[in-house]
Amino acid sequence: MTPDAPPCSTSPRTDAPPRRRGPMLVAGVGLMALLVGVALLRRGGGDETDTAEARRAAAPKDPKQDTSRLKGPPGQTGPEAAGGEARGARFDATTCWRDLERFNEEVTLDNFREWAAPLLSARDPLVRNYLKERLTELIGNDAGRALQVVDWALGAEGKSFGVFLTAVRDSEAVHLPQVSAKLLDMGMDARIAPERRAGILSALDTQKKLAPAALDRLATFASEPASGEAGWAAARTIGRVMKHDARRNGDPAPYLDKLLTIGVESPDEQIRYLGQMMPMHAAPILDAQSTERYARILTSEGNEAGRDVAAHLLSLSPEKEKVLALFAKTFETDPSVCVRWALFRFSARVAGRDALPIMANMALADPRFQPLYQAFEQLYASGTQDWVRLWNSLPEQDPFHCLDRHD
Repeated sequence: MTPDAPPCSTSPRTDAPPRRRGPMLVAGVGLMALLVGVALLRRGGGDETDTAEARRAAAPKDPKQDTSRLKGPPGQTGPEAAGGEARGARFDATTCWRDLERFNEEVTLDNFREWAAPLLSARDPLVRNYLKERLTELIGNDAGRALQVVDWALGAEGKSFGVFLTAVRDSEAVHLPQVSAKLLDMGMDARIAPERRAGILSALDTQKKLAPAALDRLATFASEPASGEAGWAAARTIGRVMKHDARRNGDPAPYLDKLLTIGVESPDEQIRYLGQMMPMHAAPILDAQSTERYARILTSEGNEAGRDVAAHLLSLSPEKEKVLALFAKTFETDPSVCVRWALFRFSARVAGRDALPIMANMALADPRFQPLYQAFEQLYASGTQDWVRLWNSLPEQDPFHCLDRHD
C-alpha cells in the first residue's frame, strides 16, 4: 500500500526507532522525503517544470499563513476548516504533506484516530510505519493507554488493525501483566476472526518471558486441529519468546517441551513444522527426552523439511554415540537427498573427525556424497577441527540446493 505523496523535509534521515518527539520527526520526515525524490525521478527528474514545482512545494510558507490554522486534524485549514468541511491530508506526485510537523507535535491519544485516518487512507507503508512508531510513543508504559488501543484494534478496518496492534506490540506497556493477559484472552476468543486472532497472538511475541500458564495455553491451542492461522501464530510466538528469554539467560527447556509437543501432535503440517523448527533459533542443548522426541521426528515425520530440522537439532544432543548410530541407520532408508545431506554433514558436528568412518560408509551407499566426503577428509587432515571453521571452509555448502527451506 503506497501513498500518492509523502511528507518531506530537509531534515537528515535516521533509521533508529525514535523515543522522543524530535527524533520521531526526523525519522518520519526523512523516510518520507526519500519518496519525494522517487516521485520526481518517476516523473522525469530532469524536467525543469517539475523541479520548479518541487522547489515551490518545499519552500517555507509565509509565517502569516499560520495564523489562519485551526485546531482540527492536519489538512483542515483556512476557509474549508472554518466552514466545518472535514478534509483529509491531500497528496499528489510532487507535493509534500505540509502538516507533518504539526501532527508530530500536537497529536495525542485522544485525537490520534481522527488525525491518522486520512494518512492511513493514503496507502503508504512508510506512512503506516511512522504512525505506528508515533502511537507506540504515545502508549509508552501506560497499561490503560495500551488497552485502549487494543480496543481500537477490535473495531478497526483495513490496515488500521495492524498499525494499532503493532504499536502495542512494540510498546513498553505490552510487558505489563494486564496488557499481555488481555491479548492472550483475545487470542483465545473463538468469536474473533481467525486472521485477527493470529495478529493478536503475534503481538505477544516481544514478551521477555512467558509464564507457565500462558505457555501452556498457547501450546494447547496451537496443537488443536482447527486452530489454523491463529495456531500457527501461537507456535511462532512461543519460539520467538524462547529466543528472547534465552538471550537473557533464561531456561529454554519449558519452551522446547511445548514446541516439541506441537511438533509431534499437531495435525496441521505447517504448524507441526513450525514447532519442530523454531528451537533452531535458540540452539538449545537437548536433554534425553528432547533427544528421543527429535529421533522420533527424524524417523517418522512425513515432511522432509521436518526431518532435516531434526537432524540439525539432534547434532546438539550430548548423546553423541546414540545420535551418530541413528544418523547412520537413517541415511540408509531416507529417500530425500536433502535429509541425507543433513545427516552427512551433521555427523561431523556430532563426532568431529571420529565421524569419518560413518561418513565414508554413507558416501559408499550414495556416490553423490563421494566428493563431499573427500572435502571433509582433506579439511580434517589439514588440522581443521572446529565445526564452524570446517563448515565455512567447505568448497560447497549447498550442493543439493537444500538450505533455503528454513529462511
